Formats: sequence, structure tokens, C-alpha cells
Amino acid sequence: MSIRVVVADDQAAVRTGLVMILESAPDIEVVGEAADGAQAVRMATTLQPDVVLMDIRMPGVDGIEATRQLMTAQQGQVLVLTTFDLDDYVDSALAAGAAGFLLKSVDAPRLLDAVRAVARGDGVLAPEITRRVIRRFAAGGRAAHAEVPGLDELTPRETDVLACLGRGLSNAEISAELVISEATTKTHVSRVLTKLGLRSRTQAAIAAQTAGLVP
Repeated sequence: MSIRVVVADDQAAVRTGLVMILESAPDIEVVGEAADGAQAVRMATTLQPDVVLMDIRMPGVDGIEATRQLMTAQQGQVLVLTTFDLDDYVDSALAAGAAGFLLKSVDAPRLLDAVRAVARGDGVLAPEITRRVIRRFAAGGRAAHAEVPGLDELTPRETDVLACLGRGLSNAEISAELVISEATTKTHVSRVLTKLGLRSRTQAAIAAQTAGLVP
């Protein structure tokens, strides 16, 4: 079954290029193109894509607000793809529930891999973004468990899963490390998100960093 994708970018030439890259993969199908955030939300609601590839700077409803609306309505996963790697954009996108954040300088193979990863429930961050996020949390000295509401409600196994998410492990990698099935891993991830009131595994990874669960 193909991964269904909606591409949202206000520049027609950029959308065309992204569609060409995505449809070069036999397992990915572009089911819609949106020129702004409002259109992306409408398309996602109607077309039920697995992934929305979302630009940030768009007229009217921008990518951040569109992501927030999609996550609230539980309409697929959002992979942000933007020219700008400003900290405010990264933080806002992740807070809105985006499953991933990549820069438009990403090469085609990595973009395709990122779409596949987000579609199967994994999170994706550009390497340079990951390093910056981790440095910011480390610089803030955030290591107290009390700073992550709901952490005490996690079972020991769920805490292990959260720590793995903080290291950026995929479901398959978590399963291998904890010697559990991928189905069980998905269940644990879902419970972690619910108990911590989070919208994405990327938010969970940041929570793990905040809680000091990652060395």
C-alpha cells in the first residue's frame, strides 16, 4: 500500500519539484497539493493522507497553525520542510505536534526516507536541528523529573521507551533494544504520549531530554 502524501508549499515551482521527488518512489503517492495552510487542512481532512509535507511560511494560515489544527483533529502526521532553521520555528513546529523537521537543503533520498519514517510513526529531525535542540536543553540544565508533568504515571517499561525516544530510536530499534515486539512498542509509545499529554514522538524525545532520561 502506498504512503499517501499532501504537499503544502506556497511556491508552485517548489511543489512541482517535491512532487517529482516523492513520486519517483514506488511506495509514495502524492494525493494533493496545497498553496497555504488552510488548504492543506481542508485537503488532509478530505483526502486522509498518511503524511502532510508542510512548509512554514505561507500566506494566511501558516504551516505552524496548520500543523496545530491537523494534530488536534488527528489528521495524519506532519513533516515540516522549510528553508528556515530558526529556533523559534523549530520549537513552534514541534510544540504544534510536527513529527519531523527538515530543511529544504535535504537531498532526495533522505527526504524519501523521512516521509517513510514519519508514515510508520517514527520522528525525524535534521541532524543539525537535533544537535541544537539537545544543546539548548543541556544548557538549560533541565534534569528534574518534576518538570515533565505525568512522568510519574509512566510504568518502568514506559519510562524505558521514553528514554529510547529521547535517543531518537525508531520503533524497530526500541523493539530490538528492549526485546519486545514492534506492536508492543507502538502500544507503549501511544501510552507514553497519552500520559504525558504529548502530540508526537518528537515531543516525547524532547520530554525525555528535559527529564534527564538521556545521558
